[in-house]
Amino acid sequence: MTQGDSPTTSAAPAENISTPGRGNPSRGPALTVKNLSVFFGTHQVLKEVSIDIKACSVTAIIGPSGCGKSTFLRSLNRMHELVPEARMTGEIRLFGDDIYERNIEPVIVRRRVGMVFQKSNPFPTMSIEDNVTVGLRLNGIRDRATLAERTEQSLRSSALWEEVKDRLHKPAISLSGGQQQRLCIARALAVRPEVLLMDEPASALDPIATARIEDLILELKKEFTIVIVTHNMQQAARISDDTAFFYLGELVEYNATKKIFTSPSQKRTEDYVTGRFG
Repeated sequence: MTQGDSPTTSAAPAENISTPGRGNPSRGPALTVKNLSVFFGTHQVLKEVSIDIKACSVTAIIGPSGCGKSTFLRSLNRMHELVPEARMTGEIRLFGDDIYERNIEPVIVRRRVGMVFQKSNPFPTMSIEDNVTVGLRLNGIRDRATLAERTEQSLRSSALWEEVKDRLHKPAISLSGGQQQRLCIARALAVRPEVLLMDEPASALDPIATARIEDLILELKKEFTIVIVTHNMQQAARISDDTAFFYLGELVEYNATKKIFTSPSQKRTEDYVTGRFG
């Protein structure tokens, strides 16, 4: 399938999307990517990438700067379409559903595939609680009991509840950097996605805050499929089940993390993970 610069805006009702696959690896791969190429204008960023991403696992995307890691991540929930002149060819399926079908609205895809960015980005004028529930409110949920319940669930899931439960109405920017990033994770979890994408989520954090994020990721994979872009080889080795090495827009190698870091099949992979380049 091919997507051009102007994706269709015809809405698809939520009931047309298949049953969520959180916590159910028996359904097969969470994401199936076939021959994915992404272009920005005439510049090709990704070249014929094919990969199956396991459900309820952590998949690390590694590679030098400019190799297409973030573009690949953003293509998994159609965020790359926000860039002018972006287009793609190939296919991406989420638990069997083609996320680029013409009758599928991007916002529906992004409910199922959440994203946490490199820099924590809480809404500064909103309270902690409102930051968590903003996606729910945009989706039309107004019931106070439901919002309160989802707030607590999401903050507990992001290991933040005990730290903020007595100050939910305080501004989100009153939190530390690590807490703000966990708040952004809670915000992503509140809409109950099936997949959580993370683009360098700990790169701006100190070692203690980074360790908390990594512990959180390991806990979340029990219920969610996580795909994380990281430049930190030690982090990829610590937290991921599988690792994909990208170079110059190509998927060079994809395998179990232990194999990638101890006996990779490709010389370029070995050179990268041992620090010879990158």
